[in-house]
Amino acid sequence: MRFILRFVAVFIFLNCAPAWAQDAGQIQVAITQLLSGGQRMALPVERIRPALTAYYVRSAGSIYWIGTGRMDMFIQRLQNAKFDGLNPQDYPVESLIALRDQLNESDPMAAAQAELTFSAFLVSYAADLKIGRVAPQKVDPNLFRNQKTIDVQRVLADLKKQSDPNKFLNSFEPKNIHYQALKKMLKVYTQVIDEGMAWPVIGQGAVVKPGGSDPRVPNVRRLLSLTGDFEWADTGSPVYDQNLAIAVKRFQTRHGLEAKGLLGKQTIVTMNISPEERQRQIVLNMERWRWMPDNLGDEHFLINIAGFELQHWQSNTIVDRMDVVVGAVATQTPEFSGSMQYIELNPYWTVPYNIATKEMLPKLQANPMQYAGDFEVYAGGRLADWNSINWNSYGGTGSFPFTFRQLPGPKNALGKVKFMLPNKFNIYLHDTPAKDKFANVTRAFSHGCIRLSRPGDLAYSLLERKGMDRAAVDAIWAGGQNTRVDLPQAIPVHLIYATAFSSENGIEFRTDVYGRDRKLYEALFGRPTS
Repeated sequence: MRFILRFVAVFIFLNCAPAWAQDAGQIQVAITQLLSGGQRMALPVERIRPALTAYYVRSAGSIYWIGTGRMDMFIQRLQNAKFDGLNPQDYPVESLIALRDQLNESDPMAAAQAELTFSAFLVSYAADLKIGRVAPQKVDPNLFRNQKTIDVQRVLADLKKQSDPNKFLNSFEPKNIHYQALKKMLKVYTQVIDEGMAWPVIGQGAVVKPGGSDPRVPNVRRLLSLTGDFEWADTGSPVYDQNLAIAVKRFQTRHGLEAKGLLGKQTIVTMNISPEERQRQIVLNMERWRWMPDNLGDEHFLINIAGFELQHWQSNTIVDRMDVVVGAVATQTPEFSGSMQYIELNPYWTVPYNIATKEMLPKLQANPMQYAGDFEVYAGGRLADWNSINWNSYGGTGSFPFTFRQLPGPKNALGKVKFMLPNKFNIYLHDTPAKDKFANVTRAFSHGCIRLSRPGDLAYSLLERKGMDRAAVDAIWAGGQNTRVDLPQAIPVHLIYATAFSSENGIEFRTDVYGRDRKLYEALFGRPTS
């Protein structure tokens, strides 16, 4: 009986299998003819022709698309590209639909062209998910990410291992929690937009304090209900009550504003940013994460330039965070990844050339001994005498052969400690005597390096790994001697520019302080955001 059932099953399969299954061999021959011939093919296919040849011809790769129903699945993924933070208009959805619908069972050559075309566009979509749509260096000169690549031949070879093209494509997305959180955020905002939800617009007016009353308050309450910051029943009252004050502070915290609960101009401006604009902001930040290394490191530092914050991560958990000061708009902090290798206690500060010539030289020309008490001056690598130099002989377009080095001490621009991640940009993390800058919400004041709000805590934590307790570190600081301590293991450091991200506060947004969102939007979509 078991044999009879098996025979019947085989008979039914052979007689009821689709024509495509029976003609797979002919389609394979047609693919070989197309790829081996000298004629030029459609551009998407031509771009990866060697990889297609390696898979379909030399490795006799199986037919993936024809007669399998996978075309429908892939087309739907392209139609929903917005949920991946990609633009559906970048992909020829209508052309692929026409190619699918016009397939002729009796034309192996047409089937072969369709097979190659769908494979080519799947590779293209996988690349957009994995490495991004645009190269970082083409967007902004302050982006120094190593451009990632995708192994097209490997993509095609692995395709046969996954019957579902959507699951296969998901494997190319960044796996880090930051990207995945943004993708969830994108879905929320996209659904709000698609549902046509009315978004209240708050008019400008006098500052409203908790306990006050204003006709705009009901709209504020409705808006904050939509954003999830207001979680109580909407009374419709124009009174700015305690619950609304709590919600406003939540909103302000999530948007990097001074969280005092005052309904002022900047808070209203931020509330009036539309869901469409926030959706675009999320898309831009998803693109940035595609540029990032696949592995950030089990332990690493993440410095958000736009968020003015350092986070210390271990095993996908933030173990410490602190406020930072980053480069001013004129002296922007670049985006790159490096590794912290050593720490200097009581550091010297070697003055950058631009600061030496533009800020220090004019003062020296007025007073030759202006910096003699706290700085050394070097000429040709040798220590020079302040009295021996006629500073009025230098300036303009002439060369400036001097280097200034500030001695360790309470006035040193780097404070008591600096954390070194050797790089060509001469960017590092350090202490600062200018503590007042940390009182600002927007902290773009430095010449490019990263000033830390709690550098001592970080130094104590890292130097414990070298067997140095707090007393030992304090003794070195008290002695004033410049001391270098190499870390037992380098720690990855990633400088990012995240204007949209997820935190324990929920969805957070930041102002585009450097204008980099605008440049990236132009690169992706060809027009500014405003």
